[in-house]
Amino acid sequence: MVVLVGWAGVVSAQGLGAEHLVWSDEFNGSSSVPDPANWKFETGGSGWGNHELETYCAPGSGVVPCKAAQPNVVVTDGYLHLVARRDAATGKWTSARITTKGLQSFQYGRMEARIQIPAGPGVWPAFWMLGDNIDQRHWPACGELDIMENIGKEPGKIHGSVHGIGFTGTPLTTVGTLPGDAEFAAGFHTYGMIWSPGRVQYYVDDPGHPYATYTRADLPTGAVWPFDDGRYFFVLNLAMGGDWPGPPAATTPATVEVLVDYVRVYQDEQLSSVKP
Repeated sequence: MVVLVGWAGVVSAQGLGAEHLVWSDEFNGSSSVPDPANWKFETGGSGWGNHELETYCAPGSGVVPCKAAQPNVVVTDGYLHLVARRDAATGKWTSARITTKGLQSFQYGRMEARIQIPAGPGVWPAFWMLGDNIDQRHWPACGELDIMENIGKEPGKIHGSVHGIGFTGTPLTTVGTLPGDAEFAAGFHTYGMIWSPGRVQYYVDDPGHPYATYTRADLPTGAVWPFDDGRYFFVLNLAMGGDWPGPPAATTPATVEVLVDYVRVYQDEQLSSVKP
């Protein structure tokens, strides 16, 4: 049983006891940029191994193609805005990618974010986590938890996936949909993960009804489950183009954005006592 009543005293989706909010960013601060105690910016335009088209820009950056007067990351009106823009003169895309690496990381619990994603061919928003040990155990050994990915050519689908040694790509990926195959970009939705030892579950809006469950037993032969080895940090980004979503089309708006209302982490006493 899951009872969602406020921020604390929530019955755990794992049935282990009352869960409590242990960390959140509500994006209600007075600064126009994300809280530096929680987030830092990843920059560059290397394609990130997926042949993406965008260059990720930090606020205030004037390094071409970034424009200091047109920030790609803004906190205003109670939301985090991750904005992708196509430059009219050059056709180049800029966007944003923020991470809690080195600042905030967690192991086990219920992680969720309330997000409105954009629509359009070539659009690729994501809310995900990577292992804190990524600098020592490079991807995919560090593990990757994809809580939400959407590609614009599939407006009625999101993907929840796990990746690690021996299971990168599509072996452990599940599609989530809305009633009536509604499009996700039409409004805000809560994208979440319930993570306990040996198990990862994903949900949309209702943690009582996960649409995907992964366990050690689901791994292909020879694969390594990394999700009990330590803590993981968050990544929020808006990519454009790439091998999976394909390129933007003429119908793709020249400016698209992800709106994030909050990111929250809940834990119960039993899970929070498990140390990595």
